[in-house]
Amino acid sequence: MPRYVALFGSINVGGNRLKMVDLRAAFEAEGFGNVETVVASGNVLFDHDARPTRGLEEKLTLMVADRFDMTSAALVRDRDELAAAISGNPFAGTNEDRFVHTMFLDRQPSREQFDTLVADHAGRGGEKLALGDRALFIDYGEGAANSRLTAPFIERRLRCKGTARNMRSIARMIAKLDEETRG
Repeated sequence: MPRYVALFGSINVGGNRLKMVDLRAAFEAEGFGNVETVVASGNVLFDHDARPTRGLEEKLTLMVADRFDMTSAALVRDRDELAAAISGNPFAGTNEDRFVHTMFLDRQPSREQFDTLVADHAGRGGEKLALGDRALFIDYGEGAANSRLTAPFIERRLRCKGTARNMRSIARMIAKLDEETRG
C-alpha cells in the first residue's frame, strides 16, 4: 500500500491548536493506515490505497474542517515528491537548513504569477525565490521569523494555497519514511 505525507498549513500556529494524538485519531477513524505524526506542526505519514494526491488533499482538508472546525489546507506528497523538495531546491546546502524552505503548493502557479511575486517582493527583503513543481523554494537568509515574505503575501500573488517546511523538517520526514521501508 502506498505511503504518503500530509502537510497541513496553519496547525499549531496563530491560534490553530491541535494535538497530534487527535489528528492521528481522525486519520485512523477515516480508515487511513499506519498513521504517524512527525513534529507537532501537522506532518502526518500514512498508508492509503493508491489514488491521486489531489483527491487525498480534498478529503483531508474537509476532514480537519469537519472534525476540528479548523481551516487548514492539506497538501499530500509521496516519498519521491518529498525528496524532490530537497534535491530540486536550488538553495539547499547554500545556507543553514533551518533558513531554507520549500513551500508546498496546492497547484502549479504560472510563470507570470511567480514573476508578480518576485516583483512585488522586490525591496521588501533579501530572500531568494525559485519556482519548482507545485513548490516555491525560499532562502530566508537569516530567518523567516521577521521576514515580510509571509504565506498570505505569497498565496495572494501565486493564487494558490501552500505550507512551508524547512530542509531539516523535510529531511526528518524522508528519514522516517526510509526507516520504515528498511524496518
